[in-house]
Amino acid sequence: MDSLIIAAAQALASGDPLGAMKRVALRDDAPALALRGIAMAQLGDLVRAKTLLKSAARAFGPREAVARARCVVAEAEIALVSRDLGWPKKTLETARAVLDKHGDRINAAHARNLQIRRLLLIGHLDEAERMLAKLDPSPLPPAARASHELAVAGIAIRRLRTEQARGALARAAEAARKAGIPALTIEVRDAERVLDAPAARLIAHGRERLLSLGEVEALLSSGALVIDACRNVVRSGGEVVSLASRPVLFTLARVLAEAAPADASRAVLLSRAFHARHADESHRARLRVEIGRLRTALEPFADIGATTHGFALTPHGKRDIVVLAPPVEAEHASLLALLADGESWSSSALAIALATSPRTVQRALDALAATGRVQSIGNGRACRWMMPPVVGFPTTLLLPGPLPSD
Repeated sequence: MDSLIIAAAQALASGDPLGAMKRVALRDDAPALALRGIAMAQLGDLVRAKTLLKSAARAFGPREAVARARCVVAEAEIALVSRDLGWPKKTLETARAVLDKHGDRINAAHARNLQIRRLLLIGHLDEAERMLAKLDPSPLPPAARASHELAVAGIAIRRLRTEQARGALARAAEAARKAGIPALTIEVRDAERVLDAPAARLIAHGRERLLSLGEVEALLSSGALVIDACRNVVRSGGEVVSLASRPVLFTLARVLAEAAPADASRAVLLSRAFHARHADESHRARLRVEIGRLRTALEPFADIGATTHGFALTPHGKRDIVVLAPPVEAEHASLLALLADGESWSSSALAIALATSPRTVQRALDALAATGRVQSIGNGRACRWMMPPVVGFPTTLLLPGPLPSD
C-alpha cells in the first residue's frame, strides 16, 4: 500500500475528510475509491459515498476478501446513518464473519457495533444486549470505543438504568476526546443531554410536572401504583400488568387514576373511553362490563368500587396512585419522536422502527405534512422525511454588510 493511501486513511481516522480527499481525489484504484467513499460519507454526501464504495468493492479482486468486507461495513454504516433500515443485515453479518476469520478484530467489532445500533433503532433491546455481550471492546481504537459506549448507554437509557448510562457516556466522552474528532464529541454531548431532558409527565392529585429519566427510574422503583401511559401498562414495584392490547381498559384505568383519590364520573369515563357524546343504556351497560374486566386485571394492585356518580380506584395498602404520561401527547407522537433525531427517514424505515405497516406510516406522514410538522425531500424511492428547519433566521448572504465609513 503506497504512502498516499496510508496518509489518506490516517486523515480519515482523525476526522479530516478534506485532507484525505486531497490525497486520493484523482485516483480510481480500488483502495482510493474506498477512501473517497468514506470521505464523502463524512462530508455528508451519502449518495455519492455509497456509489464509490460499491465501485471499490467491485474493483477489489476475489482474493481481497478483507478489503471487500470492509467496503460492505462502510456501506452498512452509511445505510444506518441514512436510516435505510431495510439494508440487508445478512450481508453485514457475512462481512463481519470474514473480518473476524482473517484477524481484523477492529473492523469486525465495528461491524458488530453497527448491528447493535440498528437493533436499538428498531427497539429490539433483548437481541441488542445479547450481541453486546459477545463484543469485546478492548481492541477498539478511541473512535470505535466511543461508538461502543454510546450503544451501551443507548440500551441503559431504554432500560431506565441512568447510573449505568452516565458511566457509559463518561467513558464515551473520554474516548471521543482521545480520538480528537469534533463530530464524535458533539454526538456524545447530545446523548448526555438526554439524561437531563424531560422524559415524562407525572400526573397526580390534579397536578402535573415534568420528570427527568432519573426521576422516572426512582418513581418506578418507589412502590407507587403507576399507570404508565408511555407503555400502556400498570405497574407497582416489580409487578407489571400490560394493557397495551386492551386500549379501552387502559383508558379507564388512566381516568380513574387521574381522579384518585376521588371518584371518576360515569359521564367522563364514557366520554374518554368510548367517545360517547350522549350516553344511553347500552353505553352504561358496556361500561359496567369493561369496569368488571379492569377490576379483574388490576386485582393484584387495587380495587375498583362503584360510587353514587361513578367509580373509584383504591390501591392496596398505602400506595400512591400516579399517571406517567409522555412529555407531549399528540397524534402520531411516536412518529415525531423518531424524526426528532434530526436525520432524514424513509417511510419504510419508519415502518420498521414502529413495527407497523408502511401504508399506516405514509398516511400519518401525509397528515403531519399537511399541518407543516414534517416535510419531505426527494421523490419516489429517494423520498425522505424530516422535521422542518427552524425558520425566521436569515442566511449569511442576506445579512447587511458593514456601514460605509466616513
